[in-house]
Amino acid sequence: MTSIRILLVDDHPMLRLGVRRSLENEESFAVAGECADLASVRAWLSSGGKADVAILDRGLPDGDGLEVVPPLKAAGMKVIVLTVEDDDEEIRAAVDAGVDGYLLKSSDTEQIIHAVGIVLQDAGAFPPQIVQKLTRSSGEHPLDKLSPRELEIAEYVAQGHSNKVIGGKLNLSDNTVRNHLANIMQKLNFHNRVQVATLVLQHLRKTRRA
Repeated sequence: MTSIRILLVDDHPMLRLGVRRSLENEESFAVAGECADLASVRAWLSSGGKADVAILDRGLPDGDGLEVVPPLKAAGMKVIVLTVEDDDEEIRAAVDAGVDGYLLKSSDTEQIIHAVGIVLQDAGAFPPQIVQKLTRSSGEHPLDKLSPRELEIAEYVAQGHSNKVIGGKLNLSDNTVRNHLANIMQKLNFHNRVQVATLVLQHLRKTRRA
């Protein structure tokens, strides 16, 4: 069985040790690397480091962890932020940077493992309290730009379903769902599915209040 490779990025050795031990207790996980700052992440990538998922802290000694989201994503990794920052603006900045998940350091091992599984299915790993903060901080919601099919897909995205699951529900291929999602994000000027989910959730919230 192929292991899911994890890159840990945090400047606290004890936290890295705790997460490493928790993950390595699971048969399907392997820690592929550990980095304590932005420079070591860049060096690890330059040396050919490979992983499936990066678990990334925001507050690193030489800058904001979000700075390395683009190269991590370019290397084919999903990125989950694991941080103490829970302000609306901090969460919004992470989503805008393109992260695939956002967890607080109070999360237990089961939540972290669950989040890894979710992002590897091309879905966003954002606990309910994080989604609520995203919804509260969102701006306008131009859902009328979407076709009925696109809106249907957007609603399934908001429920946390992967492209494969959405395709099964709508009798569409993975590629068709992916193309619809690309069109949705282009119309809304978004660059990840979490932004789409946030838009739909806020719309539903306003509808219920009306």
